[in-house]
Amino acid sequence: MSGVGRTTAASGAYAPVAARLAAALLIILFAAPFAGCVDQHPKGTASGDEPASGTDAGGPRIVATSMATVEIMDRLGAELIGVPHSDLSDPPERYKDVPEIGMPMSPDIERIKSMKPDYVFSPSSLEPDLKPKYEAAGLNHWFLDLKSVDGMYASIETLGDMLGKEAEATALAEEYRAFLSEYQASHGGRAQPRVLVLMGLPGSYIVATDYSYVGSLVKMAGGLNVYADETEEFIAANTEDMLGRDPDVIVRAAHALPDDVVEMFAEEFAENDIWRHFRAVEAGRVYDLPYKEFGMSATFLYPDALKTLDGFLYADEEGAS
Repeated sequence: MSGVGRTTAASGAYAPVAARLAAALLIILFAAPFAGCVDQHPKGTASGDEPASGTDAGGPRIVATSMATVEIMDRLGAELIGVPHSDLSDPPERYKDVPEIGMPMSPDIERIKSMKPDYVFSPSSLEPDLKPKYEAAGLNHWFLDLKSVDGMYASIETLGDMLGKEAEATALAEEYRAFLSEYQASHGGRAQPRVLVLMGLPGSYIVATDYSYVGSLVKMAGGLNVYADETEEFIAANTEDMLGRDPDVIVRAAHALPDDVVEMFAEEFAENDIWRHFRAVEAGRVYDLPYKEFGMSATFLYPDALKTLDGFLYADEEGAS
């Protein structure tokens, strides 16, 4: 079995995951029929050219190519003419009979083009691969930033302006600001635990930084990522370097196939002797994050995810939620 400590030690203490490593892992994963989630992009709050308006009598004709973007459209009360296929989750009820346009990583461009959409919405993580295809097909497209909760709500407010859903977008943003204010107030004065965040695939794993969605949630919860000095979403690091960063807590997330990833992590931590030297392991502070709450894209389940993290990061504090 390959773990970070065993596969990258020869490359130095640590190495940024240039798009080649992250892309290779994602392509392998999404090639399988179970793939329905998305990865994140480390730049900006939204990317791509903002599309010009184009509507018909029934409103804008919109295709959403990931389940995360579908959920946002549902909250905005927007109708869709195309949704992605996913074996991991069902679309909201209003889109139950909407035609599918393929997997998020590889939507059927010709099928989308035949639908004559006014807008095609995708996560910015997939922009490098999808933008050239959309442009070649002459599709009006825009990419949402879903690498953090802040990015998601910034994208929602932009979408509200674009789609004439200003009231719905404003209501969602106000709801978020109220939640954030209360949440931050409840965390005032808490010590910041040092956290190592691992993102696993069956057979391999990488380190998630603050620029990943899971990493951004750890930061929101008051944790200090031991790789906070990195500027990429994910990096490859060997276990010796991780040990030297001395995390108080280790959290482990799954890109997909969570049961397989949990098993992979359990074997890695049992068989790779170096893990027993981590203070977090000695103290029993290693936690597997629930897949539904901690995917690759920001979703409206972030309050549940933060509550889960509170229980993990502050488990040694009396009254931790």
